[in-house]
Amino acid sequence: MDYSFTPEQNQIREHLRALLGKACPPDYAAKCDEDARPPREAYDALAKAGWFGLIVPPEYGGSAQNTSGNAIDLAILLEECGYAFEELAMWVFRTLTYGGYAVMRDGTPEQKASILPRVAKGEIAVCFGITEPHSGSDAAALTTKATEHEGGYLINGQKVFTSGMDCSELCLLIARTASTGKKHEGITNFLIDTKLPGIDIKKIKTLGQRAIGTTQVFYNDVQVPKTAVLGKVGEGWRSVDAYIWYERLCLSAARTGAATAAFEYALNYAKTRKQFGKTIGEFQAVSHKLADMKMMLDISRTMVYRFAWLMDQGKATRHDAAVVKLHTGETYKAVSDMGLQILGGYGYCMEYPMQRFFRDSRLATIGAGTSEIQRNIIARGLGL
Repeated sequence: MDYSFTPEQNQIREHLRALLGKACPPDYAAKCDEDARPPREAYDALAKAGWFGLIVPPEYGGSAQNTSGNAIDLAILLEECGYAFEELAMWVFRTLTYGGYAVMRDGTPEQKASILPRVAKGEIAVCFGITEPHSGSDAAALTTKATEHEGGYLINGQKVFTSGMDCSELCLLIARTASTGKKHEGITNFLIDTKLPGIDIKKIKTLGQRAIGTTQVFYNDVQVPKTAVLGKVGEGWRSVDAYIWYERLCLSAARTGAATAAFEYALNYAKTRKQFGKTIGEFQAVSHKLADMKMMLDISRTMVYRFAWLMDQGKATRHDAAVVKLHTGETYKAVSDMGLQILGGYGYCMEYPMQRFFRDSRLATIGAGTSEIQRNIIARGLGL
């Protein structure tokens, strides 16, 4: 396995670093977080430069070199977005995963022709509605129902933690169309318009991830056509499982980028902040923290691109997805915690970015599958 990037992949990283340095500088990211405002200008800059077409086949207006895109190229895109602003990366990955990958995998020819060109142009954003108040980690225990009605479906139920619902055009909604006694059966996936009558969106105040944030959504007799069904009726969970693998690559790359930004900020601070006549980085208590942060980040980055390579080779497993999600999430949390400690009192001040890394990173071990759930998956893979 070759761990080096191709010249083209190095160019991808360089272009993204330059583009986002202008479209999403630190002050802009801080202001979006402070105002709880989505980074629309940065999202649009990526769209204008064609980056949403990275995984979309050319026949739909994209630039992907194969039918499922290139996972390594995708990881580079999300790592660089995360380095600039994690919430920008979250917005991008949701659209590419639930509007791009999901439709390429399970969409009808009509759905592909309708949705993929808009994804490739960055004209739409897509979110994911799966978690419910009583089915968090046990996601397949969902109770939101879709019943057949007048040639389509009526959807009733409640979702929670549907991040970006209020700034997305489409939602990949997971609902139950049949009760068989087995929770993974009778589940159907729908791509629905977020502005349909009967949808009530409530913003949830959170510790971090404030720019886009998350929502709870109530569905009251929401009527959708049969053409909104994505994949096979009643067999949606198999697809959800595949989407989640893809999601874990995206999340891991984005959070590795964000953790790198936190590390570099702490490192630069340690090289310039003076106490007792010398820079604080010269004290072993600080330098060893930075050494540990560097070690964890190098391991995370290696794991991200190994997993991306496995996905491109068709060799990735559920175990691999859990390992990379667990390690990168725990690393981001640890790096931001140590970074805040290095900054001391200034790290605790809202005018410094370390507090945002600290707040945002806390979700990395909770959202999209807790660290405990990842450890359960890994243990089962070991035969335990």
